[in-house]
Amino acid sequence: MKIPVLIAIGLSLAPQLLAQEAKPKPKTYLTEEEALTEGPDFRLQGEYAAEKIGLQVIALGNQTFRAVIHQGGLPGAGWDKSEKVEMEAKLEGEKVDFKGDAWKVALSLNGANLEGPGGKVTLKKVERESPTVGAKAPQGAVVLFDGTNCDAFVGGHFDDLNRHLLASGSKTQRADFQDYTLHVEFLLPFKPLGRGQDRANSGVYNQDRYEVQVLDSFGLKGVSNECGGLYQKKAPAVNMCFPPLRWQTYDIDFTAAKFDGSGMKTKNAVITVKHNGVLIHEQAEIDGPTGGGKKEDATGGAIQLQGHGNPVYYRNVWLVIK
Repeated sequence: MKIPVLIAIGLSLAPQLLAQEAKPKPKTYLTEEEALTEGPDFRLQGEYAAEKIGLQVIALGNQTFRAVIHQGGLPGAGWDKSEKVEMEAKLEGEKVDFKGDAWKVALSLNGANLEGPGGKVTLKKVERESPTVGAKAPQGAVVLFDGTNCDAFVGGHFDDLNRHLLASGSKTQRADFQDYTLHVEFLLPFKPLGRGQDRANSGVYNQDRYEVQVLDSFGLKGVSNECGGLYQKKAPAVNMCFPPLRWQTYDIDFTAAKFDGSGMKTKNAVITVKHNGVLIHEQAEIDGPTGGGKKEDATGGAIQLQGHGNPVYYRNVWLVIK
């Protein structure tokens, strides 16, 4: 009598399981040309600015958007770090009308008209560029990737679109790096229906131990598991993540942890990070490996560009040993 009951239960669950399996994965766009086929989502997402006011618009997919208002200017460009104002709305016709208690934003392809306690202002779309994008490796630098080959990385390979970009998901052949300055440029895909750690997840692991998170955190809170965070240990001083499909930079100054002759740690690792040219960590101590990092000891380590199921790409990767 028990077998038919189990069969019946299995049959009753089958439609649910099939529905779960049939649920499509969020679409991922790897180029601006491809993202534009999504419709207005990619065109409207981005940064808008006027004097002493900044606006970040995040595409949430299905023509829904979140507006984030920064008083003083955009993050890293005038924002006074006062509380941000956030509103969500859906595209209606050719315009998105955001409405809050004291703020209104009318967004279109022509820009954004904002109305708030300080009056009315028109904001224009801006596309910021990191001041260190394209920085050339100085004489004596260890060039890890310059687009000619992936030989410096174990299992390293180019992107599938033949752009000579380094795909995430490998670490350097050399695994003895100690103290250095590191330059990395990265490109996040556009994934409007992705959420949280499923939205362009990767990471730059220093010594294969300490991760500076890479994630599409454009317009988000700027916490320790978002872009620029020392993963789950320390949040960035400011969220400097640009919109996806824009080249971004990390410039990292790293000093390894120190150990005595018995193997006892005497000093924590110390890291300074600039994200898109803006200081987000200054001489921050790291008290131990971040998630997935290898155990601390006196040996050096590799540079890992983490693969985490998302197509994140890198270029112009080099370091200078101190």
